[in-house]
Amino acid sequence: MVRVSSIFSQLLSLIDRAEFLKLVKVHQADRPSKGYSCWGQFVAMLFCQLAQAKSIREICGGLACCLGKMHHLGLREAPNKSTLSYANTHRPWEMYQDLFYQVLKRCRARTHGHRFRFKNKLLSLDSSTISLCLSLFPWADYRRTKGAVKLHLLLDHDGYLPSYAYISNGKRSDVKVARDVALSKGSIVAMDRGYHDYTLFREWTRRGIYFVTRLKDNARYYVDEERGVPRHRNILADQIIFLADYDTCPYPLRRIVVWDSTKEREIVLLTNHRSFGSSTIAAIDKDRWQIELFFKALKQNLKVKTFVGTSENALFIQIWTALIAMLLIKYLQFRSKYAWSLSNLVALLHWNLFTYRDLWDWLNDPFEIPALVPRQIQQVLFA
Repeated sequence: MVRVSSIFSQLLSLIDRAEFLKLVKVHQADRPSKGYSCWGQFVAMLFCQLAQAKSIREICGGLACCLGKMHHLGLREAPNKSTLSYANTHRPWEMYQDLFYQVLKRCRARTHGHRFRFKNKLLSLDSSTISLCLSLFPWADYRRTKGAVKLHLLLDHDGYLPSYAYISNGKRSDVKVARDVALSKGSIVAMDRGYHDYTLFREWTRRGIYFVTRLKDNARYYVDEERGVPRHRNILADQIIFLADYDTCPYPLRRIVVWDSTKEREIVLLTNHRSFGSSTIAAIDKDRWQIELFFKALKQNLKVKTFVGTSENALFIQIWTALIAMLLIKYLQFRSKYAWSLSNLVALLHWNLFTYRDLWDWLNDPFEIPALVPRQIQQVLFA
């Protein structure tokens, strides 16, 4: 006796349909509908991510072969290829952006604080380039023979979830995007050299926002104070410095030299935080690697390197759907009692999307074989 719908249907139930319909109304996304609902488009594009579909044909064919299961997904029937392609080209991608932030609110309720003792919000800022074929994506001008877009992320270390995402042309500078990111006072932002801009550092310091980055080799500065370093640690130097170009950033900064025993090299860090221990600053820079792991997981497990549409709108919809799918997968990880790795969870979801089993029972014990007859009925039959 089956008392639950498919795992894919239960996963879709995590999306608030009432809020989804409000977004459709706000963005007027159902105007170019041609009789095809926005919910049907979202289900198809989420199926593309979780089922690893490589084309519009595979999306439509994969849904069409699931006879009798469309009703549980909130659909009457599977879409046609031309209908889905038209929807991806003409419906506003901004609706998926807003949906991403709605799902993010639900996921944040399940996250825990970062692993450090301090209470400041810890964030990592970085971008990843998604290469495109210029002949297929002529609007994504990047280089002479190459197209690209950039995915900019601000990763919250409370659960390692993206708290801000922005898709730009491949030529857009990382620093320009960083200036537009809203940060609260007291936040600590870890980033690489791509965001090295003294004017930005001055503005953040003035607003009470802390940063941890790596100092460029050609930086000009003078040492104002030598601070003590902890014993038996990998800290070689801790200094208070002022930049040679005093007008660009007049605030005192901190230069910390860390010894990387793995690669046998010195790492020179720059920060405006003067209270934390030097080893804590070094640990913050090391934890910045989590955003690189997030990009790696996104590109390896979801569809953000090959696309089912060539228009700018279709590409943005697919990337935002991938980010929504990542949030849902992270949410399942948070709630599960089983020690899932993200790649294993994505792989087994791929094979069990239309399995009729309780989602949370499957998450907590995926390899248990459920009884065909419920235990209560078994007791009656064999009493």
